[in-house]
Amino acid sequence: MKTTMLRVSVCLLVCVIANVAPLPAAAHTPAITGSAFGFDPKPAVQAPHAVAVTANRHATDAAIAILRQGGAAVDAAIAAALVLNVVEPQFSGIGGGGFLLHFDARTARVAAWDGRETAPMAVDERLFLKSDGEKMAFYDAVVGGRSVGVPGLLRLFEQVHARHGKLKWATLFAPAIRLAGEGFPVSPLLHGLMVRDRYLAQDPASRALFFNAAVGPLAVGTTLHNPELAAILQQVAEEGVDAFYRGAIARDIVAAANASPNPGKLSLDDLAAYRAIERTPLCASYRAHRVCGMPPPSSGGATVLAMLGLLERFRLADIPSDSAFAAHLFSEAGRLAFADRDAWYGDPDAMMVRPERLLDRDYLGRRAEQIRLSGSIGRAAPGMPTPAAQAITWRSAELPATTHLSIVDAYGNAVSLTASIEDAFGSRRLVRGFLLNNQLTDFSFTPGDERGAHPNRVGPGKRPRSSMAPTLVFDRTGRLFAVAGSPGGSQIINYVAESLVGLIDWKLPPDRLLIRPHVGSRNGPTEVEDSADGRALAARLTAFGHEPVMRELPSGAGVIVREGAVWSGVADPRREGTAAGY
Repeated sequence: MKTTMLRVSVCLLVCVIANVAPLPAAAHTPAITGSAFGFDPKPAVQAPHAVAVTANRHATDAAIAILRQGGAAVDAAIAAALVLNVVEPQFSGIGGGGFLLHFDARTARVAAWDGRETAPMAVDERLFLKSDGEKMAFYDAVVGGRSVGVPGLLRLFEQVHARHGKLKWATLFAPAIRLAGEGFPVSPLLHGLMVRDRYLAQDPASRALFFNAAVGPLAVGTTLHNPELAAILQQVAEEGVDAFYRGAIARDIVAAANASPNPGKLSLDDLAAYRAIERTPLCASYRAHRVCGMPPPSSGGATVLAMLGLLERFRLADIPSDSAFAAHLFSEAGRLAFADRDAWYGDPDAMMVRPERLLDRDYLGRRAEQIRLSGSIGRAAPGMPTPAAQAITWRSAELPATTHLSIVDAYGNAVSLTASIEDAFGSRRLVRGFLLNNQLTDFSFTPGDERGAHPNRVGPGKRPRSSMAPTLVFDRTGRLFAVAGSPGGSQIINYVAESLVGLIDWKLPPDRLLIRPHVGSRNGPTEVEDSADGRALAARLTAFGHEPVMRELPSGAGVIVREGAVWSGVADPRREGTAAGY
């Protein structure tokens, strides 16, 4: 450890000599060209009692209204997520699933809830193979019912509400029902993604909801009414979620998923049998803090913790936060962590190696020895946590759709929820006003190779690997310190790890934290956000042997941090999120 610290000090001097000093404080606002996402920095909101950060102001308003009625964090999260289904239908909703971390202030207990979609029982590992045995092109697999997994979000909400909710179930549906029935103005983000999408208009139901027959996608500000969704939500509010998983709604879901072209294999029995699972969260120390995340089938929590474990060998607090050296170390940790993620993670019942073995401090210490202070690894090989293990690597596309919300209530409870239908607009199959997911394309398209089967291979009833990383952080006394998470496909892992390093090592205020240009690696190129600051950082990274690739990196983080006697919450400037509190 002492040797590593000395080498870091030497490299800090090299950074100055090589003119890779920290970025200037000015000019933080990226200009992301050709983007549907935009960039609108927002000030942090401070409040003594409760805070909600969601991806849309309507959802934030709904969450705060529920909290003011005496609702718990779970109640507010459910209300907000249902509103997001209405106003941000391209990213999440009752046709998809999610992962939820809950902190119970009374018992000081963290619970991890898995509402991930499951594969129909009729599928096998050849689901995404063509007749000649070659894997399908990604969008040939996505568009249509083949990619649809059993939706998990409503069952997740039912089970979590029964355990931790305070308000009546039907109360939580009222804001979403009202917005769906009365209508809401189409946002720039929703419009921009409709314009960019090549497949949505091919589905007649989607075309009827999202398009004007004369002019194309609904314009910004146009009122979008969704009475079919309002009716579904009203029925579930009154009758419970069995109204969704059984009966007429379930029959319509199955019919839409199994219709040509590209039909799936969903059944009524698949829907009726679905249950969310309460799992043991993954928690580990980082500096003086305790960080808790989701276990598999999400790889998000474990890979974030692996990155932190790799970075703990370096005194990042002594390194300028905006320096190329800091970006170099972060990117190298990402390479190593993603190499393990791509090889070892999948449905927990199919994993050959447990996450705890991959997060063992001695194991990560050996992995961290590969990080060179003056050059990049390039592409890292997966580690061998056990001698008998055989690493088989698979990368899924995991595109940057999804949504995230973070909530702290007046009782001290907290929820971090990441929900998704996977790609923007999911499978492009609309049923009664909501879109069906394409989460099955998060599975490996090929079963494996001559060394064996990949843990993320398709199988009946299995849950595909995810990168969603809702996160809770606790200080040295055990008090809740931060609630975090982000959408963004497999980039979620880097976005969340960046946030935690910024909060813990550099003690950055949350609003300053989220305007920094993204940088990282998923064990491929070093990816840098295409902005003025990002381009300057990329140029400096070349001194460390990187060949940066400029990318649109549209995170949508929602962060809440304890600052003395108040909570401070902020929404990512790259999307339409807001924060509010009281």
